[in-house]
Amino acid sequence: MALTPRTAGAPEGSGRHGGGRRGGGRGTDRRPRRRRALRWSATVLAVVIIGTAGAGYLYYEHLNGNIQKGRRTSADDSKAQRTRPNAAGQTPLNILLIGSDSRNSAENVKLGGSKNNRGNPPLGDVQMLIHLSADRKSAAMVSIPRDTRVDIPKCEDPKTGRTYPATNGIINTSLARGGAGCTLATWENLTGVYIDHWMTIDFSGVVRMADAIGGVEVCVNQNVWDRPTPDQPGGSGLKMKAGRKKVKGVQALQWLRTRHAWGSDLMRARAQHMYLNSMLRTLKQQNIFTDTGRLTDLAEAATKSLTVSEEIGTVKKLYDLGMELKSVPTNRITSVTMPNVEDPVNGQHVVPEKGGADRMWQMLRDDVPFDKNGKEAKKKSKDEPVKSPSMDAAELGVLVQNATQSSSGPAVPGRARAIGEVLVRHGYGRAAADTSAAVSADETLVRYPSADLQGDAQAVAKALGIPVGQVKRSTDVSGVTVVVGADWRTGAAYPKKSAPKAGDVPENSDALNGSDTSKCMEVYKPYRW
Repeated sequence: MALTPRTAGAPEGSGRHGGGRRGGGRGTDRRPRRRRALRWSATVLAVVIIGTAGAGYLYYEHLNGNIQKGRRTSADDSKAQRTRPNAAGQTPLNILLIGSDSRNSAENVKLGGSKNNRGNPPLGDVQMLIHLSADRKSAAMVSIPRDTRVDIPKCEDPKTGRTYPATNGIINTSLARGGAGCTLATWENLTGVYIDHWMTIDFSGVVRMADAIGGVEVCVNQNVWDRPTPDQPGGSGLKMKAGRKKVKGVQALQWLRTRHAWGSDLMRARAQHMYLNSMLRTLKQQNIFTDTGRLTDLAEAATKSLTVSEEIGTVKKLYDLGMELKSVPTNRITSVTMPNVEDPVNGQHVVPEKGGADRMWQMLRDDVPFDKNGKEAKKKSKDEPVKSPSMDAAELGVLVQNATQSSSGPAVPGRARAIGEVLVRHGYGRAAADTSAAVSADETLVRYPSADLQGDAQAVAKALGIPVGQVKRSTDVSGVTVVVGADWRTGAAYPKKSAPKAGDVPENSDALNGSDTSKCMEVYKPYRW
């Protein structure tokens, strides 16, 4: 501690200097000594401040050094665009959370229970989009089952430089085809939702985080033991009695990995949503800032457990993200699973259920709350201002692309030609079908390359009945281009769609509110004890 001038020197009148002389002698000594004491005290104080700040800085850099980072995306052909700002100039925030089954360390092999898979490319068995509303008053957590068949775009592995061609496959394999950036690109292509960041966590990371938080409460209706059976090998090893229990460490990982005891991969997503909702409630109740040990443990666990996209690869940015999520009331957090149906190609897999999935993606793109517990906010129009065409319709070249192919079905033959003929009838004599490589899009769009063609693109959209909000500027086209998506497979006029309202989530999305503590997992009979 820095000493004050009073304690630094001798007491006044002590006679320590000059044998107790008074008058001029005392005056000549006191001022220089006081200045020296002040200088010494300031020096001590400065050392204390610098030492403390230095230790803090070194620890901050230590935490930053824990964080592993990677490129945001591994593909360069995403058509997803950011949602336009609301009336206050705020935009939503979308973060893709990926649970990796990597067994590339002894710790993960031990926890994952599969030595034969050590060194294999990891699979993204848990994939969940966390959507924070523009006003940060609501949030949604959207899961896609790991066995969903989707279009995976061309991706480049940032570590090896290897390029993987576009394919149609199971979504959990995207992580092995270019890392988390490829999974992000796959989600963007499927949903049309712009994703700002990604985070990945492996087996050992889940264990560290659960321990740092102090455990998370979960609930089962019957005694559960997820173990091998005569009909089904494997299992997470989860064993607990009916009722509520706080799980941590390895048992928390077992809860999140359990699938057989819940009956399906879809029910595993529900169990994961319950866990995350409970974890958020736990964090809200804790005041870690008054508990230095807990704060340090949580900081160490988080930075060692997560690999993140490079633009959020600092402690401060991760902390800010955490505080934004923590600020959302639990009754404004909704967990859902993408509506899906059995894959007609392989009964072991699923594909998006077109109507429900499309409505969910639209709600995310339009930043519509998944719950009904908030007040409706005034929104700024997401549409660009309507402009006048720069030329007559007969002079404008319009290219029409057939993008009706999707994970739920093949392209409709001749669709581009049919819509081109509709445009010709509207006076666009130079409209023609694009016969180049096949494309796919869930939503129909009209694209244009430069500002001078914006009015022309809007006029084309009007002729076809396409909302002006689906007219987008894009550097991927050389002229006005109509992309006929999977949402317009029949008919000469674009089908009118009603805008989704707050809480209008599909019934088959297994929605769960973050404040609901009444839910417990039902245990599949072979795994009861």
